[in-house]
Amino acid sequence: MLQKSDLIITNANVITLDNNNRRAGSVAVTNGRITGIWSEKEPPRCEVEYSIDTEVINLKGRTLIPGFIDTHNHILMYGQMKQQIDCSSPVNESISDIQSRLKTVVEQTPKNQWILGYGYDDTLLKEKRHPTKDDLDTVAPHHPVFLRHISGHLAVVNSAAMHLANIDEYISEPSGGHFGRDSSGKLNGVLYEPGAMNTVFSKIPVPSTQMLVSQLGEAARDYLSQGITTNTDAAVGMFNGEVELEAHLTAVANGVNPLRMRLMVMHDLLKPVSLFGSLSAKEVNIEILKRSNGRAYLDGAKLFQDGSIQGLTGALRKPYHCNADLYGDLIHNQERFNSEILDLHKRGFRIAIHGNGDRAIKSILDAYEYALENFPRDDHRHRIEHVQTATLDDLNRMKELGVAASFFINHVYYWGDRHKKLFLGPHRAERINPIADAIHRKLLFTLHSDCPITPISPLFSIWAAVNRLTKEGDILGPDQQCDVETALKSMTIYGAQLNFDEQHSGSIELGKHADFAVLEEDPTAINKEGIKDIPVTATIIGGNVVYESDLTSIASL
Repeated sequence: MLQKSDLIITNANVITLDNNNRRAGSVAVTNGRITGIWSEKEPPRCEVEYSIDTEVINLKGRTLIPGFIDTHNHILMYGQMKQQIDCSSPVNESISDIQSRLKTVVEQTPKNQWILGYGYDDTLLKEKRHPTKDDLDTVAPHHPVFLRHISGHLAVVNSAAMHLANIDEYISEPSGGHFGRDSSGKLNGVLYEPGAMNTVFSKIPVPSTQMLVSQLGEAARDYLSQGITTNTDAAVGMFNGEVELEAHLTAVANGVNPLRMRLMVMHDLLKPVSLFGSLSAKEVNIEILKRSNGRAYLDGAKLFQDGSIQGLTGALRKPYHCNADLYGDLIHNQERFNSEILDLHKRGFRIAIHGNGDRAIKSILDAYEYALENFPRDDHRHRIEHVQTATLDDLNRMKELGVAASFFINHVYYWGDRHKKLFLGPHRAERINPIADAIHRKLLFTLHSDCPITPISPLFSIWAAVNRLTKEGDILGPDQQCDVETALKSMTIYGAQLNFDEQHSGSIELGKHADFAVLEEDPTAINKEGIKDIPVTATIIGGNVVYESDLTSIASL
């Protein structure tokens, strides 16, 4: 019997990334699912039925791969930051450069209105320090200002913002963070970790759902241009609670965001008297599916147990290389942490916990072990986010407990040189993101961008895992490099496995979603240093072209 097809892709270099790493030449799609895969460049006429409605795309030798799956980023935050002051380096070489940008916005903004910025990096500024409230007051005395650090875990605010938040010299340190002070002990406007940041951020007017939906749509277009088809927002509700969740659900339900979305819901929304109270994971997922027209799913419950290594707030077992007295801090008391993890575990949640420093990673594993001992549960796929400094013992425990890793591999390029010289020292820096050790232990892992902390680009993350090149051109930890096909799988089929969705996505196989990225070149065939520069020609979700590059129309391929 002939197979009716809505879409037929021909003359393709198909990298299926299935268990056999099969290659193919053509693919057929019906009702959004893959219904045919052939080694030939065109499917045999005796096996498919063309109709007037059948779309045929001739890739002319281009590469077709499964759509990329980014398992950890902050797409809503990215959408919001696109409309804020860019304080990043090398765009800004000094604090005076940031002041200049801020001054321009101040002149265009009515007094007393908030001004937001993002991306400053104290270690890249000429002064080698954080901007302070005094620096901001000089150019913005009458506007509250909030500038987020590149790590996302710190911020600096001016006196007007501190006044609105009732922060004075007598304020107590918050739970899960602290306020920066100068050498004389006076507050300097720097806020460390969400515990301190939220004291100010909570005073910023909450954007409307309509505005957030629009920002999500703009961000999604950038994600689609990178070949991403399934995406996880890794901290829904972190700053604006239920409003963030509503924006996500509205954006996917209305098609403003065409990505297949998975939502990591902040644990605060899962506590008693919160939005989801004592609901089970299954009940929360049903609610998300209902409110998103079946386009979004619950990923899991999200917690943080430390901060950022480049912000010196990641919790380490040994001190920071640049300060022998500094170890970083755990966010939660271990006993209360264990109790909350056990509660979420019993309610059926997959749990995802941020852990950069090895002391935080140990604490997270202790909590997972406590939960599993008290309430055994198969195939939980709990995970640790970033896993920057995991030791061999940590990886062994992760394997024993069935805990997966989502590596923030882009750190190797963007901060690798400074990890070596400033934060961790040469020995620990060589082992950040120990992917080869994870592969050796057959640990389930993925790679991620953590956008907007680094730019969204799966091909860049794959390049970083394969090459481990730093900005200064050094190879950081050559023993931890991985091969190209494994790196590709870490952002496709391994991502599907981490999402409990391997039966429906992550590889090009019969019956799976017709989610594809079209690449101008084959990443397994070119010089590995060129992988990050391969153009994404098109992105297809459910058999529909949702992105095509400006350079070519998919219809003319």
